[in-house]
Amino acid sequence: MGRWISLALCLALAAGTAAAQSNYTLFESGPVRPLALSPDGTKLFACNIPDGRLEIFSVASNGLALIGSVPVGLEPVAVAARTNGEVWVVNHVSDSISIVDVATQRVTQTLLVGDEPRDIVFAGTGHNRAFITAAHRGQNRPGDPQLTSSGVGRSDVWVFDATNPGGSSPTILSLFGDTPRALAASPDGSIVYVAVFHSGDQTTIVPAGQIATPPPAFNVPDPNQTSNPVGQLPTPQVGVMLKYQSGTTWVDVTGTGHTGMVQFNLPDHDVFMLDATASPPAQTSVFDHVGTILFNMAVNPISGVVYVSNTDANNFDRFEASDARFNATDGTKEPNVRGELHHAQISILSGSTTVTPRRLNKQIDYTVTASAAVNAASLAIPTDMAVKSDGSTLYVAAFGSGEIGVIDTAALALPPTDPNSFQPNAANHIHLSAGGPGGVILDEPHNRLYVYTRFDDGISLVDPTAKVEVGHLTVHNPETPDILNGRHFLYDAHLTSSNGEASCAVCHVFADFDSLAWDLGNPDPNAPLASNFNPFVKILSGTTGAAIAGPTLVSLGLQTVPGNLDFHPLKGPMTTQTLRGMKHNGPMHWRGDRSGGNFTNGVPNFDGDPNALDPNQAFGKFNPAFQSLLGNATQLAPADMTAYTNFILRVTMPPNPIRNLDQTLTASQTTGQTFYLNTTSDTIKACAGCHTLNQAGSAFGTGGLSTFEGLSQHFKVPQLRNAYEKVGMYGMEAVPGTNIPAHGSPSTDQIRGFGYLNDGSIDNVISFLNGGVFTFPSDPNNDPSANYGNSGAAMRQNVTNFVMAFPSDLAPIVGQQITLTSTNGSDPNVTNRITLLEQRAVTAYHTLDNPGNECDLVVKGTISGVTRGWWMSASNTFTPDSSSDSTQTDASLRALASTPGQELTFTCVPPGSGQRMGIDRGGVGDGSQPDGIRDANQCGDVTADGIAGAADVTAERAALAAISTPKAPGKCNVAGGAGSTPPTYDIVDLVVLRRALANLGPGLSTGCNG
Repeated sequence: MGRWISLALCLALAAGTAAAQSNYTLFESGPVRPLALSPDGTKLFACNIPDGRLEIFSVASNGLALIGSVPVGLEPVAVAARTNGEVWVVNHVSDSISIVDVATQRVTQTLLVGDEPRDIVFAGTGHNRAFITAAHRGQNRPGDPQLTSSGVGRSDVWVFDATNPGGSSPTILSLFGDTPRALAASPDGSIVYVAVFHSGDQTTIVPAGQIATPPPAFNVPDPNQTSNPVGQLPTPQVGVMLKYQSGTTWVDVTGTGHTGMVQFNLPDHDVFMLDATASPPAQTSVFDHVGTILFNMAVNPISGVVYVSNTDANNFDRFEASDARFNATDGTKEPNVRGELHHAQISILSGSTTVTPRRLNKQIDYTVTASAAVNAASLAIPTDMAVKSDGSTLYVAAFGSGEIGVIDTAALALPPTDPNSFQPNAANHIHLSAGGPGGVILDEPHNRLYVYTRFDDGISLVDPTAKVEVGHLTVHNPETPDILNGRHFLYDAHLTSSNGEASCAVCHVFADFDSLAWDLGNPDPNAPLASNFNPFVKILSGTTGAAIAGPTLVSLGLQTVPGNLDFHPLKGPMTTQTLRGMKHNGPMHWRGDRSGGNFTNGVPNFDGDPNALDPNQAFGKFNPAFQSLLGNATQLAPADMTAYTNFILRVTMPPNPIRNLDQTLTASQTTGQTFYLNTTSDTIKACAGCHTLNQAGSAFGTGGLSTFEGLSQHFKVPQLRNAYEKVGMYGMEAVPGTNIPAHGSPSTDQIRGFGYLNDGSIDNVISFLNGGVFTFPSDPNNDPSANYGNSGAAMRQNVTNFVMAFPSDLAPIVGQQITLTSTNGSDPNVTNRITLLEQRAVTAYHTLDNPGNECDLVVKGTISGVTRGWWMSASNTFTPDSSSDSTQTDASLRALASTPGQELTFTCVPPGSGQRMGIDRGGVGDGSQPDGIRDANQCGDVTADGIAGAADVTAERAALAAISTPKAPGKCNVAGGAGSTPPTYDIVDLVVLRRALANLGPGLSTGCNG
């Protein structure tokens, strides 16, 4: 086998992993394009998303060999090879691009880009331009993100001269869509395609009371609540969803038209076409109605058509369904969305505007419970794709199925009714041994597909002709067992739905949201009503005074209508909420109707069930949705639901990209914060009186309590950490009972159909603050032409600006980085940024999960040809990755970079992860935890990547066969004393290392740890 990891050995070594470490922050970033081949096909580059590294493999006929592991930024989600010797990596949380020199396996430059970059392609003349997608915001983006401006495109593409990326400022194109995700280029590089991630589907909502709520189709009565002593609840008045028809007419779910009710237009621009050779590059066309959630794109090299993997939302339909109602045969079966949430699609783009969508799962009859055969034939959450060089075959990575779909492109292009058209068939699926395929690339000379599997951070080797996986290997993964054991319940559609297409993740995309609203009420006459025993915000400070709840406010003369205190099953449309950052937020759902409270019948005391704020119990209340919403035959077993809960409560919000990196606020934000914290604005309390801001208690907008604001239902106070993500809807009719004036125009284009409030019916935060319950002071600086020009407009703008920069679980500095080189050491932009990173790393930032500072600072580089690392363990003290080396000061460390080829990359990583990411990556095993032995001292780590793993077995075997010399030959002697010459290590060392990886004795010697 020589120096190569054979296909069989890949499978054998994957089994031997030790327990993973706990000092890991889970962001659950979705892979975009995590694999790339070098142009000559001799190397495979893979993004190690959880470990923040680029893994480099040599490619040969008998397998892959890991030959390098390069630290890059946080959450690398895409990679592209510019040449055989240069690779660019997109770091999603670090808002950066790492440029890697392949020969020396080092980062030579770090480019700073906008918030949450996702993809990269090289195009233009000679493919010498780098195109990178990012959100229209972020601390590295110049200019105003225009978060309160109407009609602003929020889809940015950064364009660099790839031959001299630091030579001039990049061009930033702003396209009229929401945050972008995927890119694709024509084979000649003249055209670049840009796909909007959450592109919408021309649905929106108008506030409650403006249109009568359409009743259920069979006009079922209100649920029977005679056993509830609280009394019978009326059906709540809720917002009404509309879908664009034509002109200024929108229709509701019954097909009734409503003209002039929506004061904006939704063009539904999904994929933009750019002239990549123009100076600067420019938009030439746009494709509309491609899908709702666009994951990736691939170009057919023969026909030139573009394939877009996507899902198309069914959110205009409504209602969950119980088994009895779903299977009713008495003619009163209510239309519902059970099992029919987002349809998995491949849309084909041709010409400059033509879109031809093709359902991947047309075998599904959504009106009945699907059979096992239907389930097996389904592909869920299509992500990355690869096209055969002759254009005949499309390979689709189905993230929610754990499979690769093999599709005949000619059949896919035919109309679905054509007998020769694409037919879903499980025989054309390639089953993978690990789940979450998020990247696929075709190696035709070796008749092989390489597939990145996110669930285990591995790579599958697939024979596309035989349609079988022939090998699987994993790279080092810092994720803990609770993450690895629970993740698949979010995504796995084969497991969690009857039809194999539906899963939690089709709406909660990568544990976030889909930017839509859904009406998931239950119209069944026997649908249960639950009493609300959540704790309520009190009128006075702390826990004193009457509850801010309808019945008590009516008794105090502060409200005239009590509203529904308890949870009516016809709750109306609600926007999809993120699953990130739920750990300390208490009850779940907008109403808090998923809670640790028991919800037994009785009169509430408004102090709440003692368990109501327990997020573990709250998330467990979602188990029935596997049947009523996803259409599965059963709920999850209790142990499985616990595993799912343990995983999902680990997912963390990303840092706020609007807040300054040094945590300072603008003058407007400061004024807004002061008002938010101190000034009574709704007759009873200041904003913070309900929207709790308590960093030490991890309360960022909510303490988990409920309240009443004059609506027809009571709601939990929502968190505010991600308000900046919902920007892009402007225009409303005047809302009676509020100070919201009519604004916008039916002909003015906007990018989002849903904004703020529980149902997304309020277009922006300024409109929300014009609610009838709020009072803002008049200001002589009010601009009559801005923000409706009414009294209090200036302070509303200030509060809005503060909310956009709201504090979060992680400080804004987390993820930020910079590379110091021999040529930029006198550049103040570089030196000042390093100083900023150092300052924030010693600045306290205490939350319930972090008793330490804003970040940990790590430094990585190549010194004298050897990969090295440091962790800033104290101010001006950098602890090295070798116990035999002395600590460095800031000055002495920076001085190392003055030598050409010794670039140093400084990165602020999440608090608590500095030692792992800087100096002690792991121990023995590809999933091992830090073992107290620093990276440069790890016995058995002959590849010098900080761990003793499967790649080291391969490298030591190659050394014994005199095929090649490993990077750290002195670490080969794992069975004896220290030494680096061939006589000091032999086949015994190889056997001992292999046994150690399989958790078998004897242990590795420490003789080569020095």
